[in-house]
Amino acid sequence: MTNFDDKDRAEIVRITMPDGQKAGGNFFEQVGGTETFKKLVEHFYAGVATDDVLRPMYPEQDLGPAAERLRMFLEQYWGGPDTYQQERGHPRLRMRHMPFHINPLARERWLLHMQAAVDALELSQLHRAELWGYLDRAATAMLNTFED
Repeated sequence: MTNFDDKDRAEIVRITMPDGQKAGGNFFEQVGGTETFKKLVEHFYAGVATDDVLRPMYPEQDLGPAAERLRMFLEQYWGGPDTYQQERGHPRLRMRHMPFHINPLARERWLLHMQAAVDALELSQLHRAELWGYLDRAATAMLNTFED
């Protein structure tokens, strides 16, 4: 069995077009690279900034550092630069989110703001579905309590 690290995984993500052809490049390149992920994160954190459930999870006054970390992580996951790993090491998403109270309401709010951010990108239906599928699964994986 071959083991792939995150970078390899991102390189093998391919979109199948309606005619059955595989699109070239990786997802990061196909959707517009860094500028697309900057826009996604900017829109997402604009919603988080005013959210009474999510905002308290960010102890920093400035959401900029959190936005930068999310952008770098998503870029790396989808085949872009590996800056996140170089600066922060392995993502360890569950471990990094464990200190926060992430219940179904927090998941719902996270997805609400992320959906608005994804919609702002105006991606093709195939790219949107690929991105949204990952985000939905990731939000579910971060659940660590069912208490209010």
